Amino acid sequence: MPPHSFSANPERRVTGPCDRLVGSLAGLFIVLGCLVEAGQAAAGDGVLLRVETEVFADNDEAPVARSLSLFRDGVAWDFLETPSKEKEKEKDDDAGPDEPVEFVLHDPARERIILVDPARDVKTQIDHLQLERLRASLGNWARKSDDPLMRWAGGPDFSEGMEETATTIVLVGPRVRYEVSFEESDNGAVPEEYQRFADAALLVKALVHPGGLPPFPRIAINRRVAAAGGIPATVRLEIESRMAKLGRRPNVLRSKHKVLESWLASDHKRVAAAEERMAVAAPVDLATYAGRGEGDGPVATAPAAAKRR
Repeated sequence: MPPHSFSANPERRVTGPCDRLVGSLAGLFIVLGCLVEAGQAAAGDGVLLRVETEVFADNDEAPVARSLSLFRDGVAWDFLETPSKEKEKEKDDDAGPDEPVEFVLHDPARERIILVDPARDVKTQIDHLQLERLRASLGNWARKSDDPLMRWAGGPDFSEGMEETATTIVLVGPRVRYEVSFEESDNGAVPEEYQRFADAALLVKALVHPGGLPPFPRIAINRRVAAAGGIPATVRLEIESRMAKLGRRPNVLRSKHKVLESWLASDHKRVAAAEERMAVAAPVDLATYAGRGEGDGPVATAPAAAKRR
């Protein structure tokens, strides 16, 4: 499986334990790009939407991850990539996204999420029951952790430490601070629909790539944003290092989004090509797709991940 599949992996840039945790969180911003903006359907009964998301670490000007998310009639396609510095220098404003390291189909009507690894030409499918089992087991494990941050992130209540304004939600926990700005959607049905999608995407990342911060704080923010009739526009995550007392600055991840309430001609071709690629990709189980052993899993590996922090 590609090293950057489904989430950015800036761990090679840093060495500290908190930095490794931040690296695993970059993927969370990718899935948040799906919530950036919404509009009325261009035709028919559904929504036609294009969202480009870029994720930045600390004060870096070059993104550590980028995604293109395409929505149509209740189905979402995520094309995920990690741009190299060389490609970033050569990239002009009119250039399309690089070839994805992975693409993901969210098809809630058929209760399926399909992940495709183009390099290995394999795919795996995740169902609703797997995500609900993960939600319960990961939350129970996190709430028993010795780490105050992990214990807090296990939820389920995040009302304490959450502040809201007309366009912003701030959530503060042990050594962590989320700030999400949002805009009101023109389509009243879109916020709830996208909340469901984003929640599933966050859980998928936790299932396929275990070991990071549990997604429950972000899921709680998604719920509040949707209740306000909004769609997230920017996200900023700060995680304070355990070495803060020695003067170390917090690690920061931030995302920005470019939204178009229609598709480009290239988007239709991209989805058609993805459908063909998905049809011929060899089906494998989740452990094989993720490159884990049979005994590994999101819950089984969580204690080991905690030790690595």
